[in-house]
Amino acid sequence: MLAQIHHPASGPVTAQPLLIAHGLFGSARNWGVIARRLADTRDVIAVDMRNHGNSPHSPAHSYPDLAADLAEVITHIGAPVDLLGHSMGGKAAMQLALTNGALLRRLIVADIAPVAYSHDQSRHIDAMQAIDLASISTRAQADALLAPLVTDPALRAFFMQSLDLRSSPATWKLNLSALRDQMDLIIGWPETAGRFDGPTLFLTGANSHYVQPEARPKIQTLFPKARFAKLADAGHWLHAEKPREFEQTVRAFLNADL
Repeated sequence: MLAQIHHPASGPVTAQPLLIAHGLFGSARNWGVIARRLADTRDVIAVDMRNHGNSPHSPAHSYPDLAADLAEVITHIGAPVDLLGHSMGGKAAMQLALTNGALLRRLIVADIAPVAYSHDQSRHIDAMQAIDLASISTRAQADALLAPLVTDPALRAFFMQSLDLRSSPATWKLNLSALRDQMDLIIGWPETAGRFDGPTLFLTGANSHYVQPEARPKIQTLFPKARFAKLADAGHWLHAEKPREFEQTVRAFLNADL
């Protein structure tokens, strides 16, 4: 089963549990602040997706595989739950909704569409694999080695959240070889047949290009109760760039009388 971080409700439980599925190269830890804030009237569970964090490694990384992982967690928690997925996690969430929608009450898809993309992320895997982990013992050393290969300091910091310096030698808590081998599936979409009739929010960053207008007819066919919202001045990493606005929008949707 996927590794999980549980955020128990801080007050009386009056709402369904919320399950959070992160994106490529992410982890449950990335969602700590937002998960804790949303855990006022509900339990919030953030998972490490397979081949990430503390979850099992596997050579397979298709969206049916990822959806099955989420289904196993939900069955353990107790269905139905509300499900929030960002990017790769959003595609896994959509796959689950279309094939086993009875497990879900409401669905939130953060900055991704049910379409194939061309933004191959293999260059980032190459950069992480190029580092001699045996030669580092601090994040500053890792950052210095990554800097010529990944020029964005925020992106380097994000990657290094998956660097385990407690092991000897240091190691990535990512199955980089499997993610590289399965990259076509990760940026693709399996063209899953089905329909999810539950309330669904497609929440995007206004500065992001991941959800184009031409994707809306397909979204509305697969998710007929889809609603759309944008966060101003946010890109693809909208939950990190605008955490309070992201949390408020998610909360309003989950609590709305739809």
